[in-house]
Amino acid sequence: MTRTLSASAQAPRDPALKTIDKMALRAIAQAAVDVELFTIPLYMTSLYSIQGMHAITGQGNDFYQGRLWPGAKTSANPITANEHAFNLVFSVFIQEMLHLQMAANMATVLGVSPRFTDTALQDDRHGWTCYGPTNSVIPNIIDLKDTIHHEDVPVNVGPLSDVLLRLFIAIEQPEIDARANIKPGKEKAYFPKAPFADWKPGQPLPRFGTIGWMYQCYYDYLSLAYSDGSTLWDALFTPTAVQNDLFNSFSSPGHPMREFMGFETTIATTDKAIAFEQMVSMMDAITDQGEGSEIQRRPQLLQAVKPKYQPSDTALRADYPSYDDTGRQIPSADAVARSDNDPMDHYERFKKVLDLLPQIVTWPMWLKANGPWTAKELQGPDYDPSNPLKLPTPDELAAALNALNEPTAQANSHTLLSQAVIGAIAGVTTVLNDYWNPPATGPVLFPFPSMAGSGDRMSIAWAVLGLTPDLSIGLDPATPGKLYHSCQALDLDGTGDNGCAAVEIFHTCRGSNNCHAQGGCGFVQPVGGGGNCGSAVVVRGGAGVGVGGGCGLPPQKLYSAPSDNKCGGFGGCAVPISASQVFPATGQMQLYDFVEGSEGKDGWQSVPFGDPMLYQRGEKVHDVAYRAYQAVMTHRGKTVPADPPAADNLRLVFPPST
Repeated sequence: MTRTLSASAQAPRDPALKTIDKMALRAIAQAAVDVELFTIPLYMTSLYSIQGMHAITGQGNDFYQGRLWPGAKTSANPITANEHAFNLVFSVFIQEMLHLQMAANMATVLGVSPRFTDTALQDDRHGWTCYGPTNSVIPNIIDLKDTIHHEDVPVNVGPLSDVLLRLFIAIEQPEIDARANIKPGKEKAYFPKAPFADWKPGQPLPRFGTIGWMYQCYYDYLSLAYSDGSTLWDALFTPTAVQNDLFNSFSSPGHPMREFMGFETTIATTDKAIAFEQMVSMMDAITDQGEGSEIQRRPQLLQAVKPKYQPSDTALRADYPSYDDTGRQIPSADAVARSDNDPMDHYERFKKVLDLLPQIVTWPMWLKANGPWTAKELQGPDYDPSNPLKLPTPDELAAALNALNEPTAQANSHTLLSQAVIGAIAGVTTVLNDYWNPPATGPVLFPFPSMAGSGDRMSIAWAVLGLTPDLSIGLDPATPGKLYHSCQALDLDGTGDNGCAAVEIFHTCRGSNNCHAQGGCGFVQPVGGGGNCGSAVVVRGGAGVGVGGGCGLPPQKLYSAPSDNKCGGFGGCAVPISASQVFPATGQMQLYDFVEGSEGKDGWQSVPFGDPMLYQRGEKVHDVAYRAYQAVMTHRGKTVPADPPAADNLRLVFPPST
């Protein structure tokens, strides 16, 4: 395609300016990461404020048949305004994750190590300072106080509403609308010409006016040439750049098809010319999906996203299958949500949600109209009251939801649930730092299950209180040298009567489980590593662990126990452990004791002992974790209670993972 390079970037530059141009381009690369990341908690908070219920499902999984949990999900056959709105906002939310991935991949090609816990958006406690009732700045883009139609709109999280949708539209608006919306006398503060005339390293970048203009400036800098015949691209191109992909990658059976056939979501660093074209194609994809225009000045907004920037419906159905609560495959709800809505740009999708708003019911509205929870709302027509797995009953879940919303408990519940959400999101952003900047121990997996788990915890926070989770309060850092535990009664320094896990180690995926004794959930991991939450487990040997079979027999898979996991990234996922979480298969676990020693992490070393411990399909995960805890304490010569305590309210309301 023919791209339009801004006139200001066409003239050859003095080579003496190359150093400052490098700094400016790298600053834009990080700014793009910041802008894309900024949208994700913002859109996610409003997405999960939409009232709805869902079943816990999985292939061949009927453990939770007839049970419902709070939280809307995508619909393969949307009928109500809530279902249509959820599908629309969900489709935008997923594309923002795609944009974040591409922004990070572009940054590394320029020698930038992208940061996902950057102070531009968060403080050092993972509190999101970019949102707030008095905030008016869309980071790097515009101060809404300088606009005609959005000067009263705070840059803050909240339930889906007219105010929030006006904010979303302001974020995604195209250049022609944004220019017309700037107050007279404020125009010079926005839409800077690249290269920037007066910018100095260490200064904030000029505000771009729109996300599209930010990428236009990105392209203009990328295209700078100098009077000595050199280019800025030549100076910054990094052939060893780390490239990661969630959307066009192939993995069987979990993600068997690339989603976007029309463009690449990673950059081929083996060829500099191809890499340049792929960089610009990514920018085109981001701006076309967001605002309906590619990296060039257009006289009017496109009314549809080009087909090459839309995902393949066939691929989405293959990559994201849906199941009912008996484990039977049904039409893919995620595929419908994305295929039906991705032909529209984000700006148009939010306009469509705004039209639906009078019919949309959010959790604050629903709780006000319906009063306390009852068992009826938490069970479907095929619920089996005989409860063969002895899971918490709908009555117990309703009582827990109501108890957390008691007037005397509301303040503590709001803080706890807000921090549970913050911790879940931090479990994503901190892992992303390592995803694009692999540690010496090797590459890490994309924390996709953490993203899903963050939505579950956001849904519960809304459904319990009907209050916006406070993402600004942050979390205390984990105490160095402390041996934490993953759930009730599992404190290896205690006697089996302790409370739940410390909120600073809450997480929703084993990929964001940072240390030993902090693993939870039902997706056990092999003691040698491998696999992600919800993915197939592979067989690997572990040093000092009896994983071998007899002569001529295949080795037995030996897994790391929940809470008794040997190290970070082992032992399953969500902490604290849902009271309804059960194991999807039968297997064996290696037990570990933890002793103080400099060879381990944070002053603790995991030491395997004893014979493997058997667990059964359908057995509750916390029961298995408590058996492992008892075995460790017996190994130490200590006695603990024979039975674990009753599940607390938080463990009751958190849904199980599948």
